[in-house]
Amino acid sequence: MVTARDPAADLQHALLTRLKLRQLSLVQAIDRHRTLGRVAAEMRLSQPAITKALREVEDIFGNMLFERTSRGLVPTPAGDAVLHYARRWLAELDATTRVLTSLEAGRSGRLRLGLTQQVPQQLLSAALTHLLDRNPRMAVLTREGTTDELVAGLVARELDCAIGRSYDGDATGLVQEAIYQQEPCLVVSAKSLDRLSRGPLDWARLAQLDWILPPPNTPMRRTYNAIFVGAGVQPPIPMLETTSIRSMETVLRTEPNAITIFPRDVVAEMERAGHWAALPHRLSWNLPPVSFFTLKELAGHPMVVSLRAVVVETAKAMQRR
Repeated sequence: MVTARDPAADLQHALLTRLKLRQLSLVQAIDRHRTLGRVAAEMRLSQPAITKALREVEDIFGNMLFERTSRGLVPTPAGDAVLHYARRWLAELDATTRVLTSLEAGRSGRLRLGLTQQVPQQLLSAALTHLLDRNPRMAVLTREGTTDELVAGLVARELDCAIGRSYDGDATGLVQEAIYQQEPCLVVSAKSLDRLSRGPLDWARLAQLDWILPPPNTPMRRTYNAIFVGAGVQPPIPMLETTSIRSMETVLRTEPNAITIFPRDVVAEMERAGHWAALPHRLSWNLPPVSFFTLKELAGHPMVVSLRAVVVETAKAMQRR
């Protein structure tokens, strides 16, 4: 009796029995350099050896992974798919290596936490205190970025959890929970506060000032553009596009007409330095809520569960106040 072959099962068998981690590293190196000569130099092998290794990998996957173009070796659709999973597998291997190393050094484990710069200091302090005050102490990695960047880091298995703005994109396996609502306010240089506070809230007048806005195509930039459009005003062309608090502070300190939008509680922390000041206008909308992110496969991990509980409880206390 002849049975139908399952191509997926055949490919899975080939991957389990023939694929080696160094072959995934080779695929990544080819994508990075786009020429076999540079890959050979990096791996200290001859170019014929690299060519042969690439043929072996393509034979295992049953597809051509790269094609030669005027721009060098470019991934085929099959190559893009393999690269996507190669990055995840190698990131997981790196994470496992670092967790084991931290355990050998007497730590209780290792957690990789992503943060946006608009997370209030009190929330950040509670998270880091919880992680670093364990006995034995935990090894912690923190990375700052936009919410889009943090979600990409989670999906790529480069982060375990993150605290950022709510995310409305498509990310397989992402789990997010809104934990804290922040009120927006208009922020200017402290030296310009009296001058720019005069008169009622007028978005047409404000649009003429020197704006500091998040980079294009980020969730917050889209939110701010929608506010101007809703007020019947063309969104301004910003003087500075950044999410860096240090960059914002530098410009607010030196530019008399600089203005931006920031969470009121974070501005209250920054006002103590004397360079920031919030205009007295109350805005009629809220920022996208601060949210706790992780992956579905990590949501039940004890370290993630305990950190989430501390962050949520701290956020509730801050909200009550």
